[in-house]
Amino acid sequence: MRHTLRIMAVGICLLLVAGACRAATGQGRLVYGLTLSPSSIDPHVGASSELGIPLTSVYDPLVWLTLEGEFVPGLAERWQISQDGTSYTFYLRQDVTFHDGTPFNADAVCVNLDRIANPETRSAKARSLLGPYDACEVADEYTARVTFTSPYAPFLSAASQVYLAMASPTALAKWGDEYQFHQVGTGPFTFKEYTPNDQITLERNPDYQWAPSFFARQGPPSLNEIEFRFFVDAATRSPALESGQVQVMGEIPPADAARLDADPDFQLITVPVPGLSLQMYLNTERAPTDDIRVRQALLYAADRQEIVDVVFMGYSPPAYGPLTRVTWGYTDSVESMYPFDPDRARALLDEAGWVDSNGDGIRERDGQRLALQTILSSWGFVPEVGQVLKQQYEQVGIELDMQVIAAYPALVQTAAEGNYHLIPFTLSSSDPSILDSTFYSSNVEGGFNWSKVRDPELDHLLDLGIQAQDAVERARIYAQIQERIMEEALILPIRDYVNLNGASSSVEGLRFDAQGWFPWLYGVEVK
Repeated sequence: MRHTLRIMAVGICLLLVAGACRAATGQGRLVYGLTLSPSSIDPHVGASSELGIPLTSVYDPLVWLTLEGEFVPGLAERWQISQDGTSYTFYLRQDVTFHDGTPFNADAVCVNLDRIANPETRSAKARSLLGPYDACEVADEYTARVTFTSPYAPFLSAASQVYLAMASPTALAKWGDEYQFHQVGTGPFTFKEYTPNDQITLERNPDYQWAPSFFARQGPPSLNEIEFRFFVDAATRSPALESGQVQVMGEIPPADAARLDADPDFQLITVPVPGLSLQMYLNTERAPTDDIRVRQALLYAADRQEIVDVVFMGYSPPAYGPLTRVTWGYTDSVESMYPFDPDRARALLDEAGWVDSNGDGIRERDGQRLALQTILSSWGFVPEVGQVLKQQYEQVGIELDMQVIAAYPALVQTAAEGNYHLIPFTLSSSDPSILDSTFYSSNVEGGFNWSKVRDPELDHLLDLGIQAQDAVERARIYAQIQERIMEEALILPIRDYVNLNGASSSVEGLRFDAQGWFPWLYGVEVK
């Protein structure tokens, strides 16, 4: 009789409340295609957006940023900001444990922030997000106080990002420099395995009970396992999706996007990305781009609408400034500053003394051709952008000598050496303070200030921007910053980044966070 009742119970579970049983045990496996193989996936060390795609499911942030732009509780139940903006006090949840059983508490918060701030960690992105970090204090077991040497308005935005991940202090101490292969967070999925250039595998966390309130789902995730595979060659991405090798693929080539969008077996998910637009940084320390007239000519001679039409098939809008339109604080005043005007470009080059004296179509001055050393990353369709730019610049007498770099560390090294005139870069961020990383004078050496600009006025405005506590005042300051960057022609904006994601129609509930790159896989189901 007992056996009969047991069989009946199983049958009822399978037939009548299958959804509840699956929620209790987990079901399904998702294979996700990544498009860049990062040099490091330690969130405190690496800088690529690609590392955050899997790791957003391994870690929980102190605060979450909703798609509506609101900060809501995460590992911190609530927080207080001092009146002068130099201190943030986080009151933490008391029911959270790391995947290895280590309790999450104020000590864990301070261990992580101090690790990021430590120069020996060799952090890039994460350290920049800490701004003028001073210290982290354990006020009591579940209260952490983070202080800064000056007011730091962007800290909640920074604390919502995976780069400031709360990792297990036990795992950090145990693994040290090898932590990227043994990551331990508090998120809905646990870190199982990482094989560089091959795959990253996550497993369901059966003990997860602290999802943010904006998820309809609560408790452990639906999926049992997620495997991330690398597809660096853009030509392999859509075939992998269409053949069933993967169920989700990031950065679908624009030429394939329309076909997938029209196929009922697939879905195209377009996500505008806040932060820096795709832009070419113009080296102000190297002739001839040290001449503002040459830099301005480069902006007037670039037909950005043609670039987005030809390379991105219209899926991305042209960029007009250092920030994308969906970034908080963006100003549309930059949109009228450099219309496509090749005649104006020619006049500026004439004024700067560059003329085509031998009739070969390329300008010269003092016997030197106007040939600009142009670095192109191999990803993000930047080589294709370079080809269109080359044709456009030839129309005004400028030659581009182009070099494609395949690895991110090599791109950073090339930028540090400064042997270029144009070099591409982009970073995602929900806060306009990302401009500190790329335009603050102190970031010329060892940072992302690849225009090599040292402008005290711009530094002053950037300082004001991160210190202002009033949102209206901050927006006004960041409008001035964007205008200053464009007045000085420090960059050539190309396009506002739009992340084109393809997915099988069997994938349900796929959403991306406010950063635009990182999927919330906690709520995903595969039917």
